[in-house]
Amino acid sequence: MRRILVEHARSHQAVKRGSAESKLSLDEAIGFSKEPDVDLLALDGALIGLAAMDPQKSRIVELRFFGGLTVEETAEVLGVAPITVHRAWRITKAWLRQELDKGRRR
Repeated sequence: MRRILVEHARSHQAVKRGSAESKLSLDEAIGFSKEPDVDLLALDGALIGLAAMDPQKSRIVELRFFGGLTVEETAEVLGVAPITVHRAWRITKAWLRQELDKGRRR
């Protein structure tokens, strides 16, 4: 799902030519997310960096954000306790927000 959404954002940006940002509402893309509009290209770049630092946290974001899984479902997929996913999700969301804000300021 992540790849599909990122490719859609890339093609949409190419069509717009010169657009600084290409945003796609995940509500439109997957129909069940409660997340606000997100710059998918910036998010993808941040997740690549996160995966290099902490692959498990990157996987949690993919499962929760792109896959729409709950904390409990994510914990089951990863074979960890739900509290582990909850903590990682909270920390990672803050880190991602900071990374995406850095990209907007450039």
